[in-house]
Amino acid sequence: MSDAADSPSTLEIRQAVAVDVPALQAFLDPFVESGRLLPRTLDELNDLITHGFLAIQDGQIVGFGALEIYSSKLGEIRSLAVAEGSRGHGIGRRIVEACLQRARERRVFEVMAITSTDEFFRRCGFDFTLPGEKKALFLQTRDSYQ
Repeated sequence: MSDAADSPSTLEIRQAVAVDVPALQAFLDPFVESGRLLPRTLDELNDLITHGFLAIQDGQIVGFGALEIYSSKLGEIRSLAVAEGSRGHGIGRRIVEACLQRARERRVFEVMAITSTDEFFRRCGFDFTLPGEKKALFLQTRDSYQ
């Protein structure tokens, strides 16, 4: 029989729950500090976990992402983050797939992602335009989020 230390680590993608929020906040803090994610209050994190998914490996959070549903027409992939040493192994893609599956279950028509890494989302099937050549346009009203 194989020893547990000899077995490969397993990755679990699961629904986030309220007891995950403190560990999730600690996981996301370095991404916020580096400017890769916007800061989230505990209340915001509690709202995000409703449709949020954790990637757990060897008992540790190695990834997170959430689907924020604005209406039956539109949802957004939010706060997608994968730990530095865990990137390139399909974790982000699996989190995005879980969010998209939730969007299908909730019959959300379109899902968007606002990102600085558009190549990743393009590999997940996202594009800059939607059928009918619809595009999202943005205007920033101040210099920083704070």
